[in-house]
Amino acid sequence: MDEDKSIVVTDLTKKFKNFTAVDHVSFAVKKGEIFGFLGANGAGKTTTIRMLCGLLLPTSGSAQIVGYDVITQSKEIKKHIGYMSQKFSLYDDLTVMENMELFGTIYGVEKNVLRKKILSIIARLQMRDYATTRVSNLPLGRKQKLMFATAILHNPDVVFLDEPTSGVDPIVRREFWNMIYETAERGVSILVTTHYMDEAEYCNRLCIMENGQIKIVGNPSDLKEQTHSENMSEVFQKIINREK
Repeated sequence: MDEDKSIVVTDLTKKFKNFTAVDHVSFAVKKGEIFGFLGANGAGKTTTIRMLCGLLLPTSGSAQIVGYDVITQSKEIKKHIGYMSQKFSLYDDLTVMENMELFGTIYGVEKNVLRKKILSIIARLQMRDYATTRVSNLPLGRKQKLMFATAILHNPDVVFLDEPTSGVDPIVRREFWNMIYETAERGVSILVTTHYMDEAEYCNRLCIMENGQIKIVGNPSDLKEQTHSENMSEVFQKIINREK
């Protein structure tokens, strides 16, 4: 595996009986790159991420995360990745601090390091006043930021974000993307799924998916130039419509 690449995927396929959710997908993601999956619900974005995280076994094809095989070395992969799912996955009845302590322990962060990291993250998120607040009482935007902060608590090499800003307002979405940029600048590879066309502009590179297949891959500027489009919404419509 190329040392410059954190993710290498070759002909990855997932079938559920007679339905092909992901159909021979191939791509690679560099260290520190923000790579986006753009597509409608049901395009295959989440299924792809779940296979790369070791949560679903591929039907065929191969994938490596920082050199580890997703089929034979899924336990090793889980030590090197962070994952933020579409559904809220923290514990509502625990406080902000308690959630971070719990997940930090699960991730194997040493106790003498964990407390300092948590306090630093809470300060950076401007959530000192919420440290002892139950997560159920947090506004949605702060919950999303907390989920992301928890996913990177153990300094993973790769972070998977599945529709991370779904349901939050544009200001919170922009703040969330600032967190993504800061993380990528530290050399962490980010694979993010979204159906927001403006968010596609924030990615270094992205692919457009439909019916389990990747239709095109490139950086936003190149894709707009190739399709003679003014924005990613136009790009998306042209790519999807030309396949029909």
